[in-house]
Amino acid sequence: MEKYISNIHTPKISIAPMVDKSHRHFRYFCRIMNKEALLYTEMVTAQAILNGDLDKILYFREEEGPVALQIAASNAEDAYKALKLAEEFNYTEINLNCGCPSDRVSGNLMGAALMSDKNLVYEILSAMKEATNKPITIKHRIGIDGTGVIQPNQGNIIMDGYEDLLDFLDTVSKAKPDRYTVHARSAILKGLSPKDNREIPPIDYDMVYRLKKDFDYLNIEINGGFKTLDSIKDALTKVDGVMIGRASYEDCYLLANLNKLNDENIKPLSRGDIIKSYIPYVEEELEKGSNIHSLAAPIQSLFQGQPGSRKFKQLISSSNVKRETLVPILNNLLEVMPQDILWK
Repeated sequence: MEKYISNIHTPKISIAPMVDKSHRHFRYFCRIMNKEALLYTEMVTAQAILNGDLDKILYFREEEGPVALQIAASNAEDAYKALKLAEEFNYTEINLNCGCPSDRVSGNLMGAALMSDKNLVYEILSAMKEATNKPITIKHRIGIDGTGVIQPNQGNIIMDGYEDLLDFLDTVSKAKPDRYTVHARSAILKGLSPKDNREIPPIDYDMVYRLKKDFDYLNIEINGGFKTLDSIKDALTKVDGVMIGRASYEDCYLLANLNKLNDENIKPLSRGDIIKSYIPYVEEELEKGSNIHSLAAPIQSLFQGQPGSRKFKQLISSSNVKRETLVPILNNLLEVMPQDILWK
């Protein structure tokens, strides 16, 4: 394994790149609750950057920072050109997606399917390093099952077990990525939906922990199924960082509680203060014509598991949320939700 000690700052927490979730409104809402977590864009293909509207695809507000741009690419040339175009946007770091199991992505030799060609991953990462001085990171799985997926000149590819993971990383590490974010599940590239790939393949935290123990100089962040403060605390005793995915939108107030990782006695921002902080942003974005449902989506789980949760979900439901009603609904929440829950 190539020994490369990166000087990159690894926050204890990052919020995963999630399709249709990690848009800029979601990131702004996350940032209200947690000032230190590294936030990610949705996965953006290199081709989309090369052929699309850059301001629409890559724009983000400085208040969202730090933000990492995650790209998917199938060749080094596209990755290099895409990063050159992205240079004008102030992303903190750039991440290569080698973990998405979607048929649409893997069928184009991107995402998790890239793990079937370790030399190509090395070439893409090397091109990314050449294109920018920003840190370059990689997000990948512990393995893949490519049964039924034929890669050019390779046939079916199966990576299963610790030795296969080390073989992949032995080549990839030569490109000197600054961080490895390891999803502690294998990806099944045919027959499972992306949702099922987040749930059905068994999770194996111990493989990731073993990797960090055996190669302590590697900067390793773990991803996969972390939903509680205690589980995150435990993981942080074994690796450099923890990436949170679904929990950030299924129980978003967890992000406020994660401030306790730095100080157990800290009082998280109240739900009422979070709503009050979000309202001016919503007003401004509505004036710009932003999508109403994208603005309402991040707040949906703010009262998850709390008294009044059902009432909250009814008030903020898609049938009630309209361009002219969202701000009045948010203001009304401050009056009608249980005050002891709203401000504690």
